[in-house]
Amino acid sequence: MSIASKSLDNRSALRQRRRSLSARQQRHAATAISRHLRQLQAFQRAQRIAYYLANDGEISPHIAIDRAEKRGQHIYLPVLHPLKHNRLYFTSHRNQPELCTNRFGIAEPRLKRNPVAPVWTLDIILLPLVGFDRYGNRMGMGGGFYDRTLARLNNSDLKRPLLIGLAHHCQEVEQLQAQNWDIPLDIIATDRELICIKNNIKNRPST
Repeated sequence: MSIASKSLDNRSALRQRRRSLSARQQRHAATAISRHLRQLQAFQRAQRIAYYLANDGEISPHIAIDRAEKRGQHIYLPVLHPLKHNRLYFTSHRNQPELCTNRFGIAEPRLKRNPVAPVWTLDIILLPLVGFDRYGNRMGMGGGFYDRTLARLNNSDLKRPLLIGLAHHCQEVEQLQAQNWDIPLDIIATDRELICIKNNIKNRPST
C-alpha cells in the first residue's frame, strides 16, 4: 500500500473516531477545551483570535470563544479565498453576523460584509485537527488550506500567530510523517490536556 493510501485510510479512521462521539461527550469536550485555553496567558491576553465552527465531529471552541468575545477580544472566522486555490481569508465575526454556506457545506461569514484580517495581524489561530502527534505535526482534512494560507509567514519578517490545534484526545497518533510544506503547531489542546510542542521536540526520538 502506498504512503498516500495509508494516509487516506488513517484520515478516514480518525474522522470516524471523532464522529462516533456522542452529543454528551462533545459537550463535555467543549467545556474541557475552554477550561484548558483559560489556563493560557497568551489566550487571555490576545486581542485578535481566529477560530472555526465545528464540523464533522470536530471539537468545538465555541464556549472559549463566547467568553473571549464578552471580554472584548476580536474574533475571526476562516472564509474560502474566492480567487486563490485552497487558501483562506480571516474575517471579523463580531456579534454573530449572518453566515452563508461554502462549497463544502460549512458556514462562514459573508466576505463582502466583514473586515478581513491579514494572517500576520492575528495573535492566535485555533486550528481543527483530524489527527496529531506530540511533536506539532497535524493531519487536516487534506486540502492544505491552513498550510497554504500560513506559508507566506515562513522565512519572512512578518509576525507569526500562535498556532493552537484543538482535538479530542482520541485523535492522537504516535507520530505523523511531516512534509516540507507542513506548518507545525505551537500548542495542542485536547479535552484532557495542554501539550506544549517546544518541550516535546527536545525529546523527540530520532528516525
